[in-house]
Amino acid sequence: MNGLIIRKAVIDDLETLLTFEQGVISFERSFDETLDNDPISYYDIGKMIQSPEVEVMVAEINNELVGSGYARIEEPKPYLKHSKFAYLGFMYVKPEFRGEGINKILIDKLLEWISSMGIEEVRLDVYSENSGAIKAYEKAGFTPLLLNMRMSI
Repeated sequence: MNGLIIRKAVIDDLETLLTFEQGVISFERSFDETLDNDPISYYDIGKMIQSPEVEVMVAEINNELVGSGYARIEEPKPYLKHSKFAYLGFMYVKPEFRGEGINKILIDKLLEWISSMGIEEVRLDVYSENSGAIKAYEKAGFTPLLLNMRMSI
């Protein structure tokens, strides 16, 4: 894609990233009736940008932020064989730029960072009804592992 730059997010990106976060939340409301009423927030993006355990990346075209994602280093459950893993989240591409491979490029860059940290296990969560995201993640190399189920009583 012409003019596409993938880079580490900086605090000056925060205002736009907060808008992206609301885009993620708005989209996910159709999959999750348990989300509280607005205003809600999933992340402390400013803290994430400054953390050495998190890599927040943005996609930029002609000085406009068009996408985001993060990788966060986490400790696994004690019964798992890996000593650390990376969790991907905040994957967002502005609607007018979707379908152009930006999400895949963001994932590839995040995987480079994860690998540079010596981590070999990567996980993410996706709503089971979000078939578009599932297809995109499978195309990037992810495979389904566990289905989290719920009910109201």
